[in-house]
Parts: sequence; C-alpha cells; structure tokens
Amino acid sequence: MKNLQKLIILTGPSGVGKGTVVKEILRKDKNIWLSISATTRKPREGEKEGENYYFLNQEKFTEMIEQNLFLEWAKFAGNYYGTPLSSVKERIKKGFTVLLEIEVEGAKQIKEQFPESLSIFLLPPDKVELERRIRNRGTEKEEAIQKRLFRANYEISLSNQFDFELTNHNVDETAKKIVKLIQT
Repeated sequence: MKNLQKLIILTGPSGVGKGTVVKEILRKDKNIWLSISATTRKPREGEKEGENYYFLNQEKFTEMIEQNLFLEWAKFAGNYYGTPLSSVKERIKKGFTVLLEIEVEGAKQIKEQFPESLSIFLLPPDKVELERRIRNRGTEKEEAIQKRLFRANYEISLSNQFDFELTNHNVDETAKKIVKLIQT
C-alpha cells in the first residue's frame, strides 16, 4: 500500500476518550477520514451499522480473516474487531488521510506491518480518571469494567512502543495536538 504516511493510528486503553477526541479531529480537518471497524459485538444504544461499526456475526468475521480482508484484527473483551482493508486503500487512493481508532493489539499489528504509518497512544490523566470515564458510560456490568481496567494497565505499559504519547487532559487541546502531528 502506497502513501502510508497518510495512515494514522490512534490507540489507547478503553475509556481514555479516543472516540471523543476523534470527533474533534474530524471537525478540525476535513481531509481526515475515520476508518470504520468491523466487530462481532452487539451495537450499543444509538450506534448505527456502517457509521459506527460494521456489525458482523462471528462466522462472517472469521471468513473475512481467512480471506485476508482485514488490515488488522484482534479479539478484545470477548469480541472480534478489525479494520476492513478495502475501504482504507480506497480512501488513501482518493487523497484522504486515514485515521484508525483501534485497540492496542491491532495498532501494534499495523505499526509492525507499516512502520511508516504514524502511531499515537492516548493516555488518561491518571487511572482514577480512567475508571471514572469507563463507569460514567453506564454501558457495562461490573465484571466487564474490571476486565477493561485490568487490560488498561497492560496497554498503558506498551505506550512507549508508539511514535507519540499524548495525555488526554482536554479534548480540544488533545485534538489540536494530533491534527498538528498529522499535518507536519
């Protein structure tokens, strides 16, 4: 794939605010296209097919893995997540910068395959704030929250493997920093 400097990876632990920061990035730079991931998890309230995710059953997802139709994929919190390769290639070809908002394992896969891509790890201000953000979603049971918090400790330990580490204290400021990194 050519033009991989136009491939931007944004990752970090669950609850760090990736989605909120991404919305602000897209508002600030219209030449950035957010890649839509596929998942086997059930839609959360308000999520739309083809807008937030492509919601697939496990059989279809596995079939796509076997056919190498993902740029990356991983199993996280009991569900599969992946980035469909065709849409990423298509947008880069049209001149867009493609932003991937993905979990850490997928981000590592892409960075290993495409070292010229730009990778950014988003950190929480601290672990107390991270837990508050996860709990305030109100979308998960206690067991799932504990799994996400445990996983977050591991993921944060990998943050130095990425090109940049940014702490998300303020959404607007974080988005401005990321847009500046993309545009340089």
